[in-house]
Amino acid sequence: MTGSPAGSAGAHATIATAFRFALRELRGGVRGFYVFIACIALGVAAISGVASISRGLTEGIAGEGRAILGGDLDFSLVQRQANADERAFLDGVGRVSVVATMRAMARVPSGDAQALVEVKAIDGAYPLFGDLKLTGGGDLHASLEAQGDVWGAVADPALLARLNVGVGDEITLGYARLRIADTIATEPDKLSGGVDFGPRLMVSRAAMDASRLIQPGTLVRWHHRVALNDVRSGPRGEADVKAVREEAEKRFPDAGWRIRARDNAAPGLKRSIGQLTQFLTLVGLTALVVGGVGVANAVRAFLDTKRPVIATFKCVGAPGGFVFWLYLMQILMLAGGGIVIGLMLGALLPFAAGTFLAQVLPVGVIAGIYPDELALGLVYGVLTALAFALWPLGRAHDVPPTALFRDEIGSPSRLPRLRYVAATAVTVALLAGLAVVLAYDRRIAVIYVCAAAASFVLLFGVGRALMALARHLPRFRRGIGQSSGRAAALATEWRLALGNIYRPGALTPSVTLSLGLGLTLLVALTLIDGNLRRELTTRVADEAPSFFFLDIQNDQMSTFRQVVEANAPDAELVTAPMMRGRIVKVDGVPARDVVPTPEVAWALRGDRGITYSADLPENSELEAGSWWPENYSGEPLVSMESGIAKGLGLTIGDTVTVNVLGREILARISNIRDVEWESLAMNFVLVFSPNTFAGAPHSNLATITWKSDVSTAREIDLLKTISNALPTVTGVRVKDAIQQVNDLVGQLAWAIRGASAITLIASVLVLAGALAAGHRNRIHDAVILKTLGATRARLIAAYVIEYALLGVATSLFAVFAGTVAAWYVITQIMHVGFMFQPMTALIAALIALALSVGFGLVGTWRVLGERPAPVLRNL
Repeated sequence: MTGSPAGSAGAHATIATAFRFALRELRGGVRGFYVFIACIALGVAAISGVASISRGLTEGIAGEGRAILGGDLDFSLVQRQANADERAFLDGVGRVSVVATMRAMARVPSGDAQALVEVKAIDGAYPLFGDLKLTGGGDLHASLEAQGDVWGAVADPALLARLNVGVGDEITLGYARLRIADTIATEPDKLSGGVDFGPRLMVSRAAMDASRLIQPGTLVRWHHRVALNDVRSGPRGEADVKAVREEAEKRFPDAGWRIRARDNAAPGLKRSIGQLTQFLTLVGLTALVVGGVGVANAVRAFLDTKRPVIATFKCVGAPGGFVFWLYLMQILMLAGGGIVIGLMLGALLPFAAGTFLAQVLPVGVIAGIYPDELALGLVYGVLTALAFALWPLGRAHDVPPTALFRDEIGSPSRLPRLRYVAATAVTVALLAGLAVVLAYDRRIAVIYVCAAAASFVLLFGVGRALMALARHLPRFRRGIGQSSGRAAALATEWRLALGNIYRPGALTPSVTLSLGLGLTLLVALTLIDGNLRRELTTRVADEAPSFFFLDIQNDQMSTFRQVVEANAPDAELVTAPMMRGRIVKVDGVPARDVVPTPEVAWALRGDRGITYSADLPENSELEAGSWWPENYSGEPLVSMESGIAKGLGLTIGDTVTVNVLGREILARISNIRDVEWESLAMNFVLVFSPNTFAGAPHSNLATITWKSDVSTAREIDLLKTISNALPTVTGVRVKDAIQQVNDLVGQLAWAIRGASAITLIASVLVLAGALAAGHRNRIHDAVILKTLGATRARLIAAYVIEYALLGVATSLFAVFAGTVAAWYVITQIMHVGFMFQPMTALIAALIALALSVGFGLVGTWRVLGERPAPVLRNL
């Protein structure tokens, strides 16, 4: 009992003394730690900066929630407006604005040009919040007034460009004539509508009625925005908003409306921000992990230069713990400098990104200093520094006093004491656990952590395997001084290169680790991008229909078929009834209480396209169960797509309740289908037996597919003919949609590559640091070899061979690991086909060779310029 306080006091004294010595040694500067500091700063800046930008965007959405949503609450219905009782309830809680949105075709009067547009029909109360600004500065509602039989309209400038019209010109929408009164500069509630497939065209409700676009079964969404009545204390709080929502759900359980509140004004954008933040955070963490290799290299090289000092401490009686604490404090101080630099850069990123993002997103970034997000970068930085520094520091604990009396070049590796191994393991576990716990999608984070750990272990194994291979390759007996001809010289250079690869203290593991991680990420992202583009531009484009036509009324089907048969007799026409429905119960459990797998969570969000059919749809194959018989008239049955069924935990005999047109329909699962979504053919998640919707109003969906290649002009002519014959039918040219998606993928790919460049920069820094860490050993070797007669040219050739072999080995691993990662993402997450692309492998190999040989030669040139006398005196 009496020894404990004394031991504790002794430990504190040791740490205090070590701290004083650490401060003294740091007076000599931070030479040799520039890469260390840069790696830590780069990773911390990426993580804290991305987190701060995400927070700023989220705060921006929350701060403008009312304007983005268009009200305190939004009650949206598909294919119908609120009935009298529902509308009376909404009017009783606040001011109401009703907005109708749908997709339609806008055309010039001559019919020579048309474009798919996102139509928004507004009432006199719009907008309840926010301010819609017109480019010309005029009044919105005045701009939409009719002049004779021509209605006013305002549009996105992109529509004017597509139709080649200007302000003041006329266009047609359905059967209505519209005059473009102005263009839209800002639209406050644009984000609440989700993804747009065409430019905005805004008209009045009266103009929409005149267009005759809205018919029974038309796919139109009615948004009932509500600004809650104010009370004496001010605007309604979140509790009031929640109470109104709960009351609406209680009083109208079968309404089928989707209710959104101002605190979730743009759920799609928030999900996208969360997913992108996770990806960029993982990229930053990858940069930190790669930088961790630089930390380990720098600490090992630093301690190697301090071996005489450590031995002196041991000779005068200092314990190993004193040595450990002395240099741990120095490492943490230096890491602290890098972390501070990274936090400063991360704090500035929201301010720098605000201007750029304002041009891309219709919501501003609330730039500010966010302590929680900066603290996240701080924790990641400290854990990374510890995870990679504890191991070499633990080995320094046991530097023997005899190191003072002999110079050990490339001393053999040895394991540190168990407590240091355990401390390293705990720190790595904390780092991985933090990445998983704070992730937006923990499944993806777990996959990332496992992949990073596997890559790390495999790269270390590649380095060790390369050393073993070099050690066992045949040796040449001819020496440096016995050269006879170029062949003998090359044999000697080869022998020197192999010796450098497997010698004690070789750079092989450091080079493969530092360069391999960055190249693996680059290969994976490039293959993912290439396969997505291939899928869109080749397979999907070849197999997809030429057109989708929406909102074909039942009384228009005969005319539609006649027009297609007359103008495209060689094309295949496929039609199906089309409705919208929302899953409200899964086997009797309310949808809000169901926890689906992440891959199918989208199926319970919002409305889905549904249909009925007497026959099994094309591009579908029964996986379980049987199709209903012809003229079936029993209880409603449904066929469900296999992936959705598995994600919701459903099987044959379970039930699904779907709200369609305000009516809840309970259907039993009769069979489960495997659907080929990649073909973009007409497919549905839910296909019901025909008797389910007998007599229900609906429109029709149609696809037109040419069996052989046709010219773009012929496709456009068919679209013009159908649009002129049936103005209320909406046509979508699939090639245009694919091109828009392809452009989006291209922009996203460049953004991802730019973010991933952080990891490659960290790899380059670590590679440079690894080569610099071996500088002392290289000087020793070069002096000895030159003393024995080696020429500068021969040594350079040996080093070129060494670095080329390291670069080739690293690139081979990067291609293999990157291909496996890309294959998993493409086939298991995105569920599309995968094809290896040799050019990616070639580019990776060239990058690895250029970096390894280039940096190696720069360091070699410096080594060969060192004077031999100081080295020879210490032999």
